[in-house]
Amino acid sequence: MVYLVNNKATRLFLILGSFFIANALIAEFIGVKIFSLERCFGMEPLNWSLFNQDGLSFNLTTGVLLWPVVFIMTDIINEYFGRKGVRLLSYLAAGLITYAFIMFSLGIVLPPADFWPTSHIKPDWSSEMQEQMRSQVGNYNAAFRLVFGQGLWIIIGSLIAFLLGQLIDVYTFHWIKEKTGEKWIWLRATGSTVISQFIDSFVVLFVAFYIGAGWDIRLVLAIGVVNYIYKFIVAVGLTPLLYLAHIVIDRYLGHELAEELKKTAMVKG
Repeated sequence: MVYLVNNKATRLFLILGSFFIANALIAEFIGVKIFSLERCFGMEPLNWSLFNQDGLSFNLTTGVLLWPVVFIMTDIINEYFGRKGVRLLSYLAAGLITYAFIMFSLGIVLPPADFWPTSHIKPDWSSEMQEQMRSQVGNYNAAFRLVFGQGLWIIIGSLIAFLLGQLIDVYTFHWIKEKTGEKWIWLRATGSTVISQFIDSFVVLFVAFYIGAGWDIRLVLAIGVVNYIYKFIVAVGLTPLLYLAHIVIDRYLGHELAEELKKTAMVKG
C-alpha cells in the first residue's frame, strides 16, 4: 500500500481520476440551471433562426462550464493510461452519478422537519427582507425538490450521452495517434474532443427531450447545434492547456516513466 501511494504513476492516476469524477458529478448537478451566455458579457441575447426554429440564443445548461474540462481530462488520462484507464473512470463516474441521483431521490421524499421549510427566513431580519425572501423562496423543501429532482429521462439521456461520448473520445484519440505517432498532440486531443462532444450534445437532447418529452426533432437539432457551437469553441480554446498539462506531467514523472506510460497506453485492451 505504501508503494502504491508513493508510486508517481499511481498518484498521478488518482489525482487525474479524482478531478475527472468530481467534474462529472458537479456538471450533472449544476446542469439544472440554464444561463444566458450573452448576458455574461453584457450583451442582449441573440435572436436567430435554425431549422425553422425562431428566437434561438446561447441559453446553456450550467453543466457546459465543466463538460469540456471532463473531455480534456479524458484526453490527458488517455495519453498516459490508455483505453483501460479512461473506461474504468468513465464507468466509475457513471455509477457514482447514478448512486448520487438515487440518494437525492431518497432525500426528496423524506418528510421535512416542521421548522425546516421556512428556516431560511431569519426572525431577526426586517419585515421587508423576510417578505422578499418569502416571495423568492417560499418553501425550502419545494426548492430542494425542484433543484435536485431532475427528470428520469434527463438522467438517462445524460448518462447515455456521457458514456457514449467517452467511448468515442477514446477510440478517436487512439485512432489518430496510431496514424500520427507522438506528434500533433493538438490534433488527437482536440479532434477526439470535438467529435465526442458532437455526439454528446445531440444524444442527451434526443433521449431526454425527443423521446422523453416529445419535442419536435427540429427544435432538438436547433438547440443541439447551439450547444455544440459553444462546446467546439471552448474545446479549441482549451487546446493550449493540453500542452501545459503535458509539460507539467512529464516533468513530474520524469522522461523515462512518462514515455513508458505513453507506450503502455497505446496497447489495445
